[in-house]
Amino acid sequence: MYFLYSALAAVALLLSSPLWLIRMMRHGKYRAGLGERFGRVPGRLRDPQRRPIIWVHAVSVGELLAVSGLIGELQRRAPAYRVVVSTTTATGQKLARERFGDPNAFYFPADFAFAVRPYLRALRPELVVIAETEFWPNFLRLARQAGARIAVVNARISDRSFPRYRRFRALMRPVLRQVDVFLTQGEEDRRRLIAIGAPAERVQVGGNVKFDLKPAGAAPTVAQLKFAIAGSGPVLVCGSTVEGEEPIVLRAFDAIRRQYSNALMILAPRHPERFQQVADLLAACGMPWWRRSHWDSSPISSGVFLLDTIGELASIYELADIALVGGSLVPRGGHNILEAAQYGAAIVVGPHTVNFRDMVALFLRADAVVVTNADDLPATLLNLLAEENRRHDLGARAREILHANAGATARTVAVLESLLASRAGAASESVVASRIPSRLER
Repeated sequence: MYFLYSALAAVALLLSSPLWLIRMMRHGKYRAGLGERFGRVPGRLRDPQRRPIIWVHAVSVGELLAVSGLIGELQRRAPAYRVVVSTTTATGQKLARERFGDPNAFYFPADFAFAVRPYLRALRPELVVIAETEFWPNFLRLARQAGARIAVVNARISDRSFPRYRRFRALMRPVLRQVDVFLTQGEEDRRRLIAIGAPAERVQVGGNVKFDLKPAGAAPTVAQLKFAIAGSGPVLVCGSTVEGEEPIVLRAFDAIRRQYSNALMILAPRHPERFQQVADLLAACGMPWWRRSHWDSSPISSGVFLLDTIGELASIYELADIALVGGSLVPRGGHNILEAAQYGAAIVVGPHTVNFRDMVALFLRADAVVVTNADDLPATLLNLLAEENRRHDLGARAREILHANAGATARTVAVLESLLASRAGAASESVVASRIPSRLER
């Protein structure tokens, strides 16, 4: 099976290489870390102290933010271990290096044996922790063969992925058996993992570590903006917008400005490669606008502030009277609403939130989020702006839910510690067994 998978993956890589090259030339996408992705272990990963390794993999910014608290707890409770972090995307890699240091961050290798083996030889991880659902067959098999314990944490199976995984259950079963433990976000995710072939005795509900969100550090931009927007308001923060959403939110904001002449929208597109596209849209829309990367801290009045940076959005939600979380007005599955909840902002999302179905359902049951669609967005926002008490109550309930569902990180770390202990015990037994002479030796 693994030979066939590798052959098909190689063919797919070959056929898609022209598209990769075009994206690399146009946007610089995939160019960063290309050597690392194909097995060149960077020298910065070498550790003169040769400490035992815990390898955490998080695809991109969202997954990395979710497990950052978990990584911090591992570093605190297992100080003898070195934690290294791999990511797939360039934005995730940038954030990983900022948070955990260049020597501890690298690009995840492509799922070919020739690319994976050099990292396993160099790092010799005792524990591999995978955030959410990254089932790479060759990587899981080779990591298991190398002696690592493997855990998938904060696991979820999306509505879109589940039918596809279930269709290939026979192929998924041997892949999932490489994993020692799955900790799912909820009971439905547990049920789905078992349905696609994970051993039931290895799957347990751990909760969603995203609820253990630590308050974002005060970004300098927040203090600067507080001073610069004095006299402006209300403030609408539109976070993690995707293609097709900016025209929708700009139309809604135009309706807001007609009633609130000092209104300000802080617009944060999800993907950096779209920053210029959104800037061009703002330049053509006729509203006053400012670009974070060019802003000199001068006063800001009514208009749009384009947040074209990475890592600042979470703290920017502190300024929001209303937080509109993107990826949900068009069918992209939605994004995490908890960063806005930690500041008690009144949260609005669109109807497309399958990526966070359980989280949004929990908030809906508590009347802690407003769901609307593109057509109704202007009226929804105007109604909320007219009802200060309702905005306050929405935000207060959102914050309460965040605090009430905390604790998944502690549960997850306890399971990971037991995995490390079991590996250490197995290693000790192996050493003892190797010292007992066999019958032939006797």
